[in-house]
Amino acid sequence: MIPPQEASARRREIEDKLKQEEETLSFIRDSLEKSDQLTKNMVSILSSFESRLMKLENSIIPVHKQTENLQRLQENVEKTLSCLDHVISYYHVASDTEKIIREGPTGRLEEYLGSMAKIQKAVEYFQDNSPDSPELNKVKLLFERGKESLESEFRSLMTRHSKVVSPVLILDLISGDDELEVQEEVVLEHLPESALQDVVRISRWLVEYGRNHDFMNVYYQIRSSQLDRSIKGLKEHFRKSSSSSGVPYSPAIPNKRKDTPTKKPVKRPGTIRKAQNLLKQYSQHGLDGKKGGSNLIPLEGRDDMLDVETDAYIHCVSAFVKLAQSEYQLLTDIIPEHHQKKTFDSLIQDALDGLMLEGENIVSAARKAIIRHDFSTVLTVFPILRHLKQTKPEFDHVLQGTAASTKNKLPSLITSMETIGAKALEDFADNIKNDPDKEYNMPKDGTVHELTSNAILFLQQLLDFQETAGAMLASQETSSSATSYSSEFSKRLLSTYICKVLGNLQLNLLSKSKVYEDPALSAIFLHNNYNYILKSLEKSELIQLVAVTQKTAERSYREHIEQQIQTYQRSWLKVTDYISEKNLPVFQSGVKLRDKERQMIKERFKGFNDGLEELCKIQKAWAIPDTEQRDKIRQVQKNIVKETYGAFLQRYNNVPFTKNPEKYVKYQVDQVGDMIDRLFDTSA
Repeated sequence: MIPPQEASARRREIEDKLKQEEETLSFIRDSLEKSDQLTKNMVSILSSFESRLMKLENSIIPVHKQTENLQRLQENVEKTLSCLDHVISYYHVASDTEKIIREGPTGRLEEYLGSMAKIQKAVEYFQDNSPDSPELNKVKLLFERGKESLESEFRSLMTRHSKVVSPVLILDLISGDDELEVQEEVVLEHLPESALQDVVRISRWLVEYGRNHDFMNVYYQIRSSQLDRSIKGLKEHFRKSSSSSGVPYSPAIPNKRKDTPTKKPVKRPGTIRKAQNLLKQYSQHGLDGKKGGSNLIPLEGRDDMLDVETDAYIHCVSAFVKLAQSEYQLLTDIIPEHHQKKTFDSLIQDALDGLMLEGENIVSAARKAIIRHDFSTVLTVFPILRHLKQTKPEFDHVLQGTAASTKNKLPSLITSMETIGAKALEDFADNIKNDPDKEYNMPKDGTVHELTSNAILFLQQLLDFQETAGAMLASQETSSSATSYSSEFSKRLLSTYICKVLGNLQLNLLSKSKVYEDPALSAIFLHNNYNYILKSLEKSELIQLVAVTQKTAERSYREHIEQQIQTYQRSWLKVTDYISEKNLPVFQSGVKLRDKERQMIKERFKGFNDGLEELCKIQKAWAIPDTEQRDKIRQVQKNIVKETYGAFLQRYNNVPFTKNPEKYVKYQVDQVGDMIDRLFDTSA
């Protein structure tokens, strides 16, 4: 049960809260009444504002629509006026541009092309809108006249500024690849930069707007002529330089001071002179007699013009590659891409055909030379063929995209040269074997036959063309390996060929040696020739090449040489047999000789003296060019004869076989030695 005091306090508390709630409720009622009043006032204001807006809208919208219509009308009027001005301008194009077109584009290309653009637009307008109007014909004629002027300007620029490349610059361009020292790159400027820009602009306009490709024909004709003339100029330069100084040269690069040019010799691609110099060296060392005749034209008598023509052709081939590369670079700036290959193909034809024709002429000349056994002329094919094969990758790269007939020209020439080269090698070997034995052509002194020196010289000249000669031989092989021959295969073929030539030469020399009636002279002849062959093989790389297929060649030649020396020595038996101990009469010491014995001794002395004098007289006119061999043969023979004669003299020195001993003892031992020392020496 709650105490009374707490209940009273509780009641008061509740009454106070009730009073507060009543006051709050009264405040809320007042606030609601005020809010209702404000709402009514706002609604009244908004209704009034809406009414006014509606009135304003009804007044403005008609005005706005009217203004919009007026603006549209104004825009239409302006567009109409602009179109009229544009159309009217087409009617004035002909009169505005006629003077410029008539005067041409020279010196004012930019302005001229601008006028052509206006004429082009006028033509398009009249074609679309008024195809029957006279104005169309007028602007068409003007456009055609302008296009012709541009074509004429293109031709004029190309003709005026296209210059033949000088031989000096071409030689610098060619030698640039071979120079070891770093130097400035040789650049060909076919057209001045300003002219090139004009040419490019005109060509692009003619392609895009002129719808005319005739200018491409003009381009290739002009550039083709310059390319052809440049190469012919180089060839002529070789001829003139060789006639004046013997060696064509190229001054230093033009960028250097022109008042101090430096001469640099053009590299000679052939090795014909090298082999001939070797031959001269052998001659100086006493290895070469060459008094015998042969139906082979002497190689050392070769015309210098052959070297000049060969060098000129080889350099012209290299020049063609470099100049063609340069021409293609120029062409890419001027000719549209899809016409570049065809135009380039046409551009290079004259120069390329000229080179190929000259190459075929070389083949033809070689073919004729083979018929008349002039193998020195055929040798010009070797350096040329080697250079063509070395240059072929560059050739193929330059001719990419050209017609198949163009690409096949160089391979066809290479095949022709390989065929004629192989024919020359085959015929040379046959001629070595079948060279006739003409008595009047044989060397009287038994020295080296010209056939031998020619054969060796020819083989020596193949040394620097081993791959080329091997390829020639391989090209004639019918075996499957010939189509993909290796360098080793080629080397073996060449070794086999050289051995064949040497074998044929040996057989022919044996046959020729039979022309001599004296077996001793025949032996000297074979000795000289075999010795010359062996020394020539040893002094060059031929011996290594022979050894590829014939290991015992060197030993075989030495045996042949020794055999001939022994054969020669037998010629002295008829002299020494008179005084040899086995043929001497036997008598007792202190016993008086009978007349028959005295007579026999006299005959021995006389036979020896006559034989010695006769042999010395005959063999003095013979020749052994090799000093070493000559001294060796003399010494051996001198020792044999002196020893035999010395023993003979000692036996009969005190024998009274005659009252006039000086009549029979004509020579002392040393005198006999001196006489033999003068053998094989026509100057003694």
